[in-house]
Amino acid sequence: MDTSNSNDNNLKRSSTYRDQLLTIGDLEAVKNELLLEIKSVLKTSNGQSPKQWLRTSEVRKILGVSPGTLQNLRVNRTLSYTKIGGIVFYKHDDILKLLEDNCITRKDNNG
Repeated sequence: MDTSNSNDNNLKRSSTYRDQLLTIGDLEAVKNELLLEIKSVLKTSNGQSPKQWLRTSEVRKILGVSPGTLQNLRVNRTLSYTKIGGIVFYKHDDILKLLEDNCITRKDNNG
């Protein structure tokens, strides 16, 4: 059995995904889907306003980021937080502001 041939096939398959191009439309569609999903998570089903303070796990789920990325947002002071007894809390409004401040709008090609 030739394992080098098998490895070559795996590289070819993985490079296909790595080398694919995304259009601006693709990126906008993903952004819109993500924003809609985030808004739906933030809304409560019974009409009450969302919790004012969120724990790390909740913020990670909302933003879809890793623990390291969330820590970088804290360290860089991109996202403010409060730490009480080893538990980190984030303001709900700060999460929304972060999303709004980093929203990239589409360039209008019509002039």
